Amino acid sequence: MNKFLLGGLAALALVGVVPAMAQTVEFTVINNSSVDLHYFYTTPSNDNNWGEDLLGDTGILEAGYQATATIGDGSDQCLYDFRFVMSDGSELVEPAIDICELGSYTIND
Repeated sequence: MNKFLLGGLAALALVGVVPAMAQTVEFTVINNSSVDLHYFYTTPSNDNNWGEDLLGDTGILEAGYQATATIGDGSDQCLYDFRFVMSDGSELVEPAIDICELGSYTIND
């Protein structure tokens, strides 16, 4: 059973400049860990600010489930940093993930 991540980060304010190759990317997030995922943040690797939680205000990706994540922030970047915050308070930060080539990402214990 899939649970859907609420996608669509807020559009990046680029002082009126729109990237020529802006993209929307979808991939599967697989929670293969023993705890629920409560927050999932992303940001282009060349940016220092995390975007909004892709799970939204009420979203949780339970242990053992998978969901589709959508990044549609208007960026033309392929390298993104991921930040996962689990229900037990643990955090996993993965730098420089190539979302242009990513079909799925698995969270493990």
